[in-house]
Amino acid sequence: MDPSDYLRALRKRWVVIAVLALVGASVGYAIAATTTPVYRATTKVFVSLQGGETVSELVQGSTYTQNLVQSYVALATMPVVLDPVIDELGLDTTSRTMARTITAEAPINTVIVEIAATDSSPAQAALVADAVAEQLAVVVEELSASAGTRSETVSMRTVAPADVPRFPIAPNTRFLVATGLLAGLVIGVVFALARELLDTKVRESKDVARVTDAAVLGSIGARTRLRDAGPVMQVEPHSQTAEAYRRLRTNLRFLDFAGPLHSVVVTSPLPGDGKSTTSTNLALSLAEGPARVLLVDADLRRPSVAEYLGLEGSVGLTTVLIGGADLHEVVQPYGEGNLDVLPSGAIPPNPTQLLSSPAMVDLLAQMVASYDLVILDSPPLLPVADSAILARLADGALVVAAARKTRRPQLAEAIGSLNAVGAVCLGVVLNRVARRETEGYYGYAPEELAAQSAGRGRAVRRKGPRRRRPDVPEVAPGRSGVVRVAPARAPGGLVSAESDTRTAPVQAVPGDVPGMSPAVPPVLGDTHLTTDDAAATQHDLRSRTQVPSGTDQGSRRR
Repeated sequence: MDPSDYLRALRKRWVVIAVLALVGASVGYAIAATTTPVYRATTKVFVSLQGGETVSELVQGSTYTQNLVQSYVALATMPVVLDPVIDELGLDTTSRTMARTITAEAPINTVIVEIAATDSSPAQAALVADAVAEQLAVVVEELSASAGTRSETVSMRTVAPADVPRFPIAPNTRFLVATGLLAGLVIGVVFALARELLDTKVRESKDVARVTDAAVLGSIGARTRLRDAGPVMQVEPHSQTAEAYRRLRTNLRFLDFAGPLHSVVVTSPLPGDGKSTTSTNLALSLAEGPARVLLVDADLRRPSVAEYLGLEGSVGLTTVLIGGADLHEVVQPYGEGNLDVLPSGAIPPNPTQLLSSPAMVDLLAQMVASYDLVILDSPPLLPVADSAILARLADGALVVAAARKTRRPQLAEAIGSLNAVGAVCLGVVLNRVARRETEGYYGYAPEELAAQSAGRGRAVRRKGPRRRRPDVPEVAPGRSGVVRVAPARAPGGLVSAESDTRTAPVQAVPGDVPGMSPAVPPVLGDTHLTTDDAAATQHDLRSRTQVPSGTDQGSRRR
C-alpha cells in the first residue's frame, strides 16, 4: 500500500475514527465524574538546634541538623508518630493505612520538612497534616533529649500551618478527557488501517491490478431497482448502468488484436456475482447494431437466462447436444433487435461431460458460423470446471467480479484456472460498483440523463428539416419508402459505438423541384418524421433553389 491508500483508508472510515475518539473522551469524563475527589493539605516545619554560643558551634549545629532532617522525614510516616495522631483525632484507621496518605519531604539544602496529608475531606486533610507535624516535633524532641549527651536539643516549629484546600488534586478531568480522546483516535486509526490491510474484497480497478494483469473492461454500477424488473438495457436504456454495458461492448470491440472475436464465455469466481445479468445485458447491447448475436445459457447446473428473459427453457442446449433437435429449432428470438437466445434446456446429470463432448465442439462451430458473435453464460469457475472447458473452446472468457463481495484470492484463483487449461482471459468486469465510482455522463443522474436524451430527440425533430445529409439514396417522386443507413461494422461482427441503425419513412411531396430528390433529414433511434416535417423540408429546399426575379445566372454565381 502506498501513502495514498492509507489516507484513503482513513478518509473512508473517518466516522469510525471520530466515534471512537468521542467514546474515549466520554469514558475519560465518566471516570473523572465517578472518582471520589481527593484533597491535599501541607504543613511546613522548621528544624533547629537549641544551644551554641560561638560561630563555630552554630555552624556545626546547622550541619548536624541538616544531617538529621532526612531521618525526621522518614520518621513522619512511622507508627510512633501516627498512632498518637489517630488517637487524638479519633480516626477509624491504622497507622499502616494512614501512612499511605502521609508524605514528608525536605527540600535540598534546607532544614524544612514539608508534611502533606490527603483525604476525601479538605478539612480533614488539613487537620491530619497539622496533627502529624505537632506529633513529629514531640517525638523528635524526646528522641533527641534521650539520645544526646550534650545540652543542645533539636526542636521543630511549625512555620506554615496547613490551609483547607479548595480544589481537589484528583481526578484531573482535563487530563482524563484528553487522554481518552487521544486513545480513541489511536484505536480508530489502527482499526481503519487494519481493516484496509486485512480487507481482501475487490472494490475498484486498483484491487484487480494487484492480483492479475487482465484489464478491467467495464465497471457496472449497482442498480437501484430489483433484478426482477428485467434487463436494464430494456427497463432503463438511458441509465448509467445501461451506458456502462455499452462501454463494455465498445471495449470488447478492441480486443480483436489476435483475430476477430466470435465466441465469448461470461463467467465469475463464485455464484451470485452477476454473470448471468452481465451476459444478458451485454448481448442486448451488442444486438443494438446490425450484428447477429446469440446468447447461450451454458450454465447446465443453475440456468437462469430463460427465466430472466421470460422465455421457455424446457428445450435448448441440452436438447441439441443429445440430438433431440437442431439448433434453428430451439433458438428463440428476443426483443426487436438481432438477438437470439438458446436456453439451457433440461438439467442433465452429467453437465461436464456434455460440455466437453465432441457434440459441443460441433455445435459451437455451427453457432459461430450462423451468428456474428456468440455469448455463452457459463457456471462459476471455482465450484466446477465447466467454464474452464467452455473458455478453452471459445475465443476467450470475461470474468465478472462483484464489488465488495468477490475477494482478491478468489479472483486470482479463478483467472488461474483459466490459464491452467490454456484459455484466454479477455478481461475483468467489475459488477455492482458503488454509485460514486460510476458517475453518470457529465454528472447526470439516470433520470436527468433520460430527460436530456428525450430533449435531444425533440431537438432533432425540430431542427432536422434544416440539415442536409450526404450520401442519401434517392426516392422516386410520388413513392414512399424507408431509407436504412447501415452502421460501421468492426472486425468480428461487432458494432462500433459511434454507429447505429437509422430508419426514416420518406413520403414524396407533390410539387417537388424537378430533378431533385426529396430531402431525408437524419433521424435517430425510433424517431420518425411526420408528414408536416417532410413538407417543411420540401418548402425549405424550394426556397433555397428559387431564383429571385430580375437576377440573371451570372449574378447568382457572383
